Amino acid sequence: MGLLRYIVLGAAVAAGVKYATKKRPDGKSFVDDISEKAPEWMNQAKKYTEQFKDQYGGPKPAHRDYE
Repeated sequence: MGLLRYIVLGAAVAAGVKYATKKRPDGKSFVDDISEKAPEWMNQAKKYTEQFKDQYGGPKPAHRDYE
């Protein structure tokens, strides 16, 4: 039963890779689209990270006073 599971999983992965790398009539694939848009997504993620840090982060105290 375990072998059958790995065969089905392998076939699904192979089909997914074939789909992702298949060229469309315009000569580009899904992977090409992702690789072109990745820098834009990274810039957006950096913006959200800075916004999150500004909203929830702050200067941390260097030490605690135990008085």
